[in-house]
Amino acid sequence: MEKQEFTITLYTEHSVGLIGRISGIFSRRKINIESMNTSPSEVDGIHRFTIVINETEEVVRKLCRQLEKQIDILKAYFNTDDEIVWQEQALYKVPTKVVTEKVYVERLLRQYGASTVVIREDYIVFETAGHREEIDRLTEELNKYGLIEFVRGARIAIIKSSAGIHEKVLEFEKREPSHEIVENEYLDKRDDVFTM
Repeated sequence: MEKQEFTITLYTEHSVGLIGRISGIFSRRKINIESMNTSPSEVDGIHRFTIVINETEEVVRKLCRQLEKQIDILKAYFNTDDEIVWQEQALYKVPTKVVTEKVYVERLLRQYGASTVVIREDYIVFETAGHREEIDRLTEELNKYGLIEFVRGARIAIIKSSAGIHEKVLEFEKREPSHEIVENEYLDKRDDVFTM
C-alpha cells in the first residue's frame, strides 16, 4: 500500500494531558504529525482534534483503533481529502510600500481573497484561507516582493458524509441514559459525622 495524506478526526473529553498521550501514540509508531488542531465541537463538553498525517490506510486504520482505546477518546475517524471539506488559514506580513506601489501585489492579494488585518506605516498584515497549495503559491509570489513574515495555521476539516458526533451522542444517551447524580448527603457535615 502506498502512503497518502489522511485527516484523522478525534472526538474527546476535555481533559488535561490528552495531547501528550495522543502525540505519544504517534511517536511510538514513528508517525510524523503534519498538522494538529484542537477546538470545542458542536457538543458541549466534547472537544475535536483534527490531525493530518501521511501514511498507508492500513496503518491509519490500526492507529484509529488504538486511539479509541484511550479512555478520554470517544470516537476516531480517518478520511482522505476527497471525503472532507477543509481549509488552512495563513497570515502574511508585507511591507506597506510594496502594496501601495506595486499594483500586481494588490491584485494578487485580491485574487487569493486576502483580507487586511492590520495596517501600519511600515507593514500590512493580510489573512487568507484555502488549501495548502493555494497558500504556498501566494507565499511564493509574496516572497518575490519582500515578504517579512508568514505563518500558517493547522488544518480544520468537516467530514462530508458524517452526520456528526452530536447525533451519535443523542442516540447513545437514548440507548443508555446516564444515571442521575446523587449528591452526598454527608458532604459539608464533616464535624457532625466524624467525632473523636
